[in-house]
Amino acid sequence: MNRYLESLALALSALKANLLRSILTTLGIIVGVASVITVVSVMQGFTDSITKQFENMGSNTLLIKPYVPFKERIVGKRARLTISDYEAISRAVDGIDMIIPVVFQAPGQLRYKGEQTSLQYYIGTVAGYDELNNFYPQKGRFLIPSDDTYRRRVVVLGADIRKDLKLPADPAGEYVEFNGQWYKVVGEMEQQDSTLGFSQDNMLIMPFQTAVALLRDKASENMQFMIRVKNVDEVPRVHDQVSRLLRKRHHIGKRDTDDFRIETSEQIKERFESILDAMTYVVAAIVGISLVVGGIGIMNIMLVSVTERTREIGICKALGATRADILIQFLAEAVILCLLGGVIGIAIGYGLGALVGALVPTIPEIVVPVWAILLSLGFSSLIGILFGIVPASKAANLDPIVALHYE
Repeated sequence: MNRYLESLALALSALKANLLRSILTTLGIIVGVASVITVVSVMQGFTDSITKQFENMGSNTLLIKPYVPFKERIVGKRARLTISDYEAISRAVDGIDMIIPVVFQAPGQLRYKGEQTSLQYYIGTVAGYDELNNFYPQKGRFLIPSDDTYRRRVVVLGADIRKDLKLPADPAGEYVEFNGQWYKVVGEMEQQDSTLGFSQDNMLIMPFQTAVALLRDKASENMQFMIRVKNVDEVPRVHDQVSRLLRKRHHIGKRDTDDFRIETSEQIKERFESILDAMTYVVAAIVGISLVVGGIGIMNIMLVSVTERTREIGICKALGATRADILIQFLAEAVILCLLGGVIGIAIGYGLGALVGALVPTIPEIVVPVWAILLSLGFSSLIGILFGIVPASKAANLDPIVALHYE
């Protein structure tokens, strides 16, 4: 143990003697680790945000939407869900607590007293959508059944829309122009987290029948159904029953694939998380290449250091230092350099992630997982060992007589 402590002290002393060179040597590691931590923290923030959003839906929620494989979609094939599908599911499927039709469409133009903004998307739905998604108005009210029955031109605005149009703090009762038609504002929804960097508050909600009349033939291509099952244990049975019903109504043969997709909120969440995880690993691997470049730089500097300290090595060997002592000392220097770069890189990466989050409001709060910190430090140590072993071996194998005569 004394040997290792002494080697560590000598390594620190040697690095301190060439402090500026040591700091410059670690720049590659610092940049690499900072890049990895920044990417992972931002992507992890997205993952946590998506997880929270789908947790609000509950594990007893099913989402039904039209689905066409990509290869068929690019040749013009389209899938549809209809109001009659919605009515058939409501009548024939047991165990449903609530079924909500939803029409999604994007984008749109909105005007108010000379101000104008572009919508990211708008939704046509019915009363109960707010309860099903745990997403409620913070001002005014949500849609009520009579809004849909009478196809009223009323809207509930997302929080960003009110700000963009400079509406009053309580916008209920104001009128806005949407795609050339006037709508009465009845409420403003609470603020949401962004998803994949896109604001979820740049939107509006209108009655389902109003949206269907507005979209006409396009409505069936953008229609979805949200189902809340009474009992979580009944979700698989309801899933199968809905699937059989829609296959029969859409005249789908036994060997043909569905023209719809039924997913639980948990499946949707897992799909988003798997995409984000894959993106995180790929981007982190790409920026991690700079760690290897930094390791090569450390190896070069260490080789120069061995050459500069040849006489010192010769004296140490003449005084009884073994090959192992020399090897450990130079290897310790390389590892300390990499670990120092790793620690500084983690701090800088966390700061950069926080800065990105502050400058880009649509990015959720950053999260730096413990595994990312441990992985960065572990990989930095590994880089130090891999790229420090060659210079350390060269130093350990020097002949003491030759080293003492080195000029």
